[in-house]
Amino acid sequence: MARFPWGSSRDTSGSASDATSSPSGSAAETAHLPDAGADVVGSRLQGRRKAINWRRNLYAIWLAQLLAIVAFSLRAPFLPFFLGDLGLTSTEDQALWSGLINAAGAGTMALTAPFWGVVADRYGRKPMLLRSQFAAFVTIGLMGLATEPWHLLALRMIEGCFTGTVTAATALVAVSVPKERLGFSLGLISTAIFSGSAVGPLFGGLLADGVGYRETFFIASGMMFCAGMVSLLLVQEDFRPQPRGAKVKGERSWHILFTPVLLGLTLTLVAVRFSSSAVQPIMPLYVEQLAGHLTSASSSLAGVTLGVLGLTSAMSSIYLGRLGDRKGHRMVLIGCLLGSGLIYLPMALATHPWHLIALQAVFGVFAGGTIPAANALIAHVTDPARRGMIFGMTASATSVGGFIGPLVGAGVAASLGFPATFVFCGVVMLATVALLVWTERRGMPPDAPEQVAVA
Repeated sequence: MARFPWGSSRDTSGSASDATSSPSGSAAETAHLPDAGADVVGSRLQGRRKAINWRRNLYAIWLAQLLAIVAFSLRAPFLPFFLGDLGLTSTEDQALWSGLINAAGAGTMALTAPFWGVVADRYGRKPMLLRSQFAAFVTIGLMGLATEPWHLLALRMIEGCFTGTVTAATALVAVSVPKERLGFSLGLISTAIFSGSAVGPLFGGLLADGVGYRETFFIASGMMFCAGMVSLLLVQEDFRPQPRGAKVKGERSWHILFTPVLLGLTLTLVAVRFSSSAVQPIMPLYVEQLAGHLTSASSSLAGVTLGVLGLTSAMSSIYLGRLGDRKGHRMVLIGCLLGSGLIYLPMALATHPWHLIALQAVFGVFAGGTIPAANALIAHVTDPARRGMIFGMTASATSVGGFIGPLVGAGVAASLGFPATFVFCGVVMLATVALLVWTERRGMPPDAPEQVAVA
């Protein structure tokens, strides 16, 4: 395992397979081969392997993820109001139940993500992507039939057990693209995530006001089915499992996860997920409070508020991913964490929904670089043969943040008011910067400079 290749995106073994190096593009756009006869996770193969166009794979995964995230995000702006239709009439109850429902999925995902990571390393990453998409197709459709709040809670827990499209897609991309294009590729996947997060709440609010809450769940379920079909028909994987008893670097993955560098990156993802999930369940209610006489359009305004974040994040993620490939992902990560923490604080002072929308737009610029930079750094410091397990375990740790965040955010909002939640999240993000710098110094030799790819 590489000791500390912060931000490095150049394969130092000299086996780069840059797709731009071939004039025709036919050979260069096939699956990345670390060396002759090796598969994308580095195990030795006998004979010839199936050629896969990694660019086509990447764009197919991008499309599937876009559809999936839109489907997941459609419910975000109206979930508290749907709970009102199910019998929860007070704002406090709606906020607490929204937080509980969001936390439940993250909690069960924290328990199951490492298991799915092990399965991915043994049986392939594409089956895990299909499993997560078709499972969500079923659970989201059933949510449209809920008649009690606990129905949504139970389905969200089942959803957390069997879904996880982001982790599955990230692991598949991390082992199937050229190393020198890792930042760009993960940035592109983040663009799908952020674009879906932008379009989903926006159209979710409009659909909820236009056709109804239940019908919006059914539309989301249909979109998730389409995502699964895109992955089934267009995504290719030439997976060759490791022979039984084979020794590979990174086999003791829990030990690797607790090395200072990887621990710092994992805790960074936990903090990011905690902060974003803490404000999500209260955002529609906070917008409704700020809207005043515009309460009839609360779902639509909440959709715009949540959607603009995804829009600006999508615009910045590819640029910041490329910047990380050139200048180093560590620099991008620290800068984005600082910006995110500072922009949370004035959200507590908003007096109109448009103030919140403008601040969310600026926040999205920084959010767009955080997750792809952290994932690129994790990929650089882990062995390819265990990336499924490592990403599964980081997803499990991150889900802990997603579990605690809604509970803490809703609890703080219920006791101290909505603005207090934003202040708290800002402090958490700023503290994460100090934690990241501290773990970096513990894990990097004093004379080891940051490695940066040559543009």
